[in-house]
Amino acid sequence: MTGTAVLSSREVYRDLVAALLPGDERLVCLDSDTGLFAGVDFGPARDRYVNLGIAEHTMMGAAAGLAKEGRRPLVNTMAAFAASRAVEAVKIDIAMNGLPVLIAATHSGVSAGHLGPTHHALEDLAVMRTLPNMTVVAPGDAATTAALFRQAVVTSGPVYFRLGRGPTPDLPPGPSVRLGRAQVLRRGLDVTIAACGPYPVLAALEAADLLGRDGIRASVLHVHTVKPLDVATLAAWASATGLVITVEEHWAHGGFGAAVAESLTELMPIRVHRVALPDAFVSVAGDQRHLLRRAGVTAAAVVERARSALGRKDVW
Repeated sequence: MTGTAVLSSREVYRDLVAALLPGDERLVCLDSDTGLFAGVDFGPARDRYVNLGIAEHTMMGAAAGLAKEGRRPLVNTMAAFAASRAVEAVKIDIAMNGLPVLIAATHSGVSAGHLGPTHHALEDLAVMRTLPNMTVVAPGDAATTAALFRQAVVTSGPVYFRLGRGPTPDLPPGPSVRLGRAQVLRRGLDVTIAACGPYPVLAALEAADLLGRDGIRASVLHVHTVKPLDVATLAAWASATGLVITVEEHWAHGGFGAAVAESLTELMPIRVHRVALPDAFVSVAGDQRHLLRRAGVTAAAVVERARSALGRKDVW
């Protein structure tokens, strides 16, 4: 069903930037001393790579100024900093003016789990999706990252591009990847599982397999674009199944699941159950998958929610 990715999403992004920069003079790469571009040879575009150091707020302001002058800045920082210390500049300088700045936010969720809770980014979707004009993207694997980046870099407004730290398994083949359009990876008429982010999508797929053993047919949606949300596809599957379970690497409040619930409950009477990290700081350091299992963002949790909602108590 899945394979092991050779490159992480942030490495895919890095390689695409290195390939595109020489051929497009509008592109400017602004870095915050992340180390992501260490050793990269930009060739004739080397002057359009600028490392501003650990000054995320300043970097967002500089990006806004460049965008105002006709450039397309690509801003690189960790998600925990983009959605916290730099968010004032993102809001006022970038989003308020609708400027075409792409914020590549790496180490999202608990993918920097080894660094502890100061470097977890479990609020960024909530923060960024509330900003007017902002597009919010969270690719599920390396191939999706490449496809969505090529589309996002030519959009007219600001983009928050959520990336992890290490390689994650490849997702199975699905429909063509389109910004703003959910991918339907599985089709079933008993429950809809909508997932955002690499490990949540993998958990959704595994849960669908486990549920299928008991005759529970689950659809699985890979919702890589959190804003604008593909409400039409979500609503169609919600109407067909009558039950939606969301899965995400984010706190439950304000994140992807909240966006789905907000959108669907305005359209129909629907049950939306959210599998996400609980309302607490992750108090330990550790591997990303370990922290997600510890927090209950797992296929087993999805199965339990589905079986409970459907009134199925027998053991799977």
